Parts: sequence; C-alpha cells; structure tokens
Amino acid sequence: MIKKFWNWFRSPSKIAIGAVVLLSALGGILAWGGFNAGLEYTNTEEFCSSCHMNDVVPEYRQTIHYSNRSGVKAICADCHLPHEFIPKWTRKIQASREVFAHFTGKVDTKEKFEAHRLEMAEREWARMKANNSQECRNCHNFEDMDFTQQKTVAQEMHAAAEQQGKTCIDCHKGIAHNLPHMEKVQKTFIPEDMIKPQEPAVQ
Repeated sequence: MIKKFWNWFRSPSKIAIGAVVLLSALGGILAWGGFNAGLEYTNTEEFCSSCHMNDVVPEYRQTIHYSNRSGVKAICADCHLPHEFIPKWTRKIQASREVFAHFTGKVDTKEKFEAHRLEMAEREWARMKANNSQECRNCHNFEDMDFTQQKTVAQEMHAAAEQQGKTCIDCHKGIAHNLPHMEKVQKTFIPEDMIKPQEPAVQ
C-alpha cells in the first residue's frame, strides 16, 4: 500500500498535477484577497476610531477635512498613509509600533496620549517634511491653485512657499488636529514684511 502510494507520488498523473496547480492558484487568490481586504479595513475611519475615539477623532471631526460645503472628505488614511505601494507598506510597518503602544498601555488613554502628543506629532511632521507633504499634495498642489481666488495673505504665503521650496507641513501644522504644547516647537510665523499694517480703528 505504502509502496503503491509512493510510486504514485513520484510519478503523478497530469490530472493530479493540474489539480494541485489549480487548487494552489485558487488558494493563493483567496489568501491574497482576504489579506488585502483586511489591509484595506485598516485604512478606514472606523478602524482608526477604534483606538482614537477619545483623543484625535473628536478634534478631527471639527475640521473642514471632515465636514464642509462641498462634501469632499479626507479620512485618516488620506493624510497619514502614502498611496504608493512601497511607501504604503513602509508606513504600515511603522504603524504597527503605534498599535503596539496602544495595546501595551503607553497611549491607551486621553491623558497618556496628550503626554506623548508632541513626540508623535514631531515624528509625523518629519515624515511629511521628508516626502514633501505628498499626502497633502494628492489633493492640494501649487500648480492647480488659483491664487486670485485666495485671500491676500494666503496668496502671498503660497507664492512665497512655492518660490522658497517650502512644503505644506511647514506652515499647516495643526490643520486637522490640536497642536501639542508648543513650548519646545519652533513655530512658523508669517514674515513681517508680508504683514500689511492695519489702519487705526475709527474712534
């Protein structure tokens, strides 16, 4: 019996080989589909809210990225996850450390989160600075901006930023979340020569 099986195993029929190849292919497709579905779920606002409902989600929901007159919404992954394949996987691997920090109790309460908000914000600002604010520029970029439709200060700031090679995160820290305590952070100010003097108030 064993010898017969061994002989069959050593010289399988074409049908057996075809069945193995077919089953392997189907198994691979199902495995990849399930993995990809799980990965995509981690990109949803629902998934992010499962850990961040008590800290950053409420403040995000007060911003124009969540609710606005046009109904165009940016969710967490739009700003915090690159769209390109390799950068996306790199960010996913980095994010596993943040998930670990939550489940091991480092940032699992609002108080603990606030205590670490500055270091987490600085890490994210540095990431966005390094990739030229790619996630911002997926929706906003200088080439498509009509500066004439912007307020005067915004026109001048965007024109200066474009000339000086600045990136979105240089000026737009805190655009979707509360800023951490900023005593140790170098703030970005509007250059004095770009601020127009105000006329004295009429008495």
